[in-house]
Amino acid sequence: MPPSFADLVERVKPSVVSIFATTGGGAGKVAGLGKRGDRSSPLPEGIPDLPDDHPLNEFFKRFGKGAPGIPQPKQMAQGSGFIISDDGYVVTNNHVIDGATKIEVSIDDQNKMEAELIGTDQRTDLALLKIKEKKSFPSVKFSDKLPRVGDWVIAVGNPFGLGGTVTAGIVSAHGRDINSGPYDYMQIDAAVNRGNSGGPTFDMNGEVVGVNTAIYSPTGGSVGIAFAVPAKTAVEVIAQLKSKGSVSRGWLGVRIEAIDKDKADALGLKDAKGALVAKVEAGSPALTAGVKEGDAILAVNNDPINDSRDLARKIGEMTPNATANLKIYRDGKEQVVPVKLGTLPGAKELAKMEQGGKPAGTDTTELGLTLAPNTPKKGANANADDAGVLITGVEPDSDAADKGLREGDVILKVNNKDVKTPEDVQKGIKDIKTLGRGAVMLQIKTGDQVRMVPVKLKKG
Repeated sequence: MPPSFADLVERVKPSVVSIFATTGGGAGKVAGLGKRGDRSSPLPEGIPDLPDDHPLNEFFKRFGKGAPGIPQPKQMAQGSGFIISDDGYVVTNNHVIDGATKIEVSIDDQNKMEAELIGTDQRTDLALLKIKEKKSFPSVKFSDKLPRVGDWVIAVGNPFGLGGTVTAGIVSAHGRDINSGPYDYMQIDAAVNRGNSGGPTFDMNGEVVGVNTAIYSPTGGSVGIAFAVPAKTAVEVIAQLKSKGSVSRGWLGVRIEAIDKDKADALGLKDAKGALVAKVEAGSPALTAGVKEGDAILAVNNDPINDSRDLARKIGEMTPNATANLKIYRDGKEQVVPVKLGTLPGAKELAKMEQGGKPAGTDTTELGLTLAPNTPKKGANANADDAGVLITGVEPDSDAADKGLREGDVILKVNNKDVKTPEDVQKGIKDIKTLGRGAVMLQIKTGDQVRMVPVKLKKG
């Protein structure tokens, strides 16, 4: 055991910040129908939970606490973060600042400084902020080395609002699955409590090896089991958040299951490895490429797939429009199926797909549309009009909705140029904006009818 952590703490502590996120205080800032006691619940205090089919449910959705247009009381969430550049970029957890109308940070309990949100990634629960004050800040960097199990680490953060607090422990394990998507987490036993979220885990060199995200606790307090996003994952996410405010991931469009020994025997596979395709989503890249339900995906670009989480992780690490060569086991034979990946939809649209809703796709905010690749017909009835881009969602208050566009329509052309992917539509919008125009001309196919529709771009 080292004689003291004092020198290390003295070096890194000035880069760790306490974060104060204000939510509410405006019309409809906190929305959604939750259960009693949930911060997002629109039900007034004392009103019992109501069944979904209760006649008063709609009333409380419209006029209750949390309903759109109804002023909300201000609430304060506290967490931790750390500065990664001398100009004031700050890393924290998404759940710390989610829904915030105002974000402030303080260094070592000094005066609060306002910060702006640069971008968030719900999938890894990471967020990037920028301190608005113009000055040089103390910063730390991520480690490019994976610590070994048993290595010393220290956690610094703002537990229970106490401000800069330091705890020490060791790396307990790697590759922990905490039922939060395909990403693995590092486990540490340094004391991490409520308010530590978003704070750093340092190695003995003073470099960040993890971002504290969650704890396992039957009591609500620290029991020595905490989880952190590994530095390697955080670096990749933060780079995208800094450059464009969001994270783009490849999308295959399949629901998958792990292959156990029984499934391997039933399929005729020698090893219980790979991912079994349980469903191919409508309008997905996988469907277009010919992937079928019951296929076993054994490798991606010659990289073997161990299980379903491994496949999700590998596809997510690829960029949209990249080609994933899938090694498929079907009907006792192996074959390679190339798939041009789409863009992974947002969490809300993925949830909609899980519930059997319309296929998700690329969100085109400027038009108020959600788009997905169109699946052309095959055989004798196929024709050129089966190409284009499928509209899978229309915002009710958009000009597109006013012009009669609806789910199921197909965009054939944007400004007289053929489009085949949502990215083609985005490019057409970009070209129009470059010319200084405020609307695009779309050729729309509805059933057997084709028409030209000018759609205004949203401002801002």
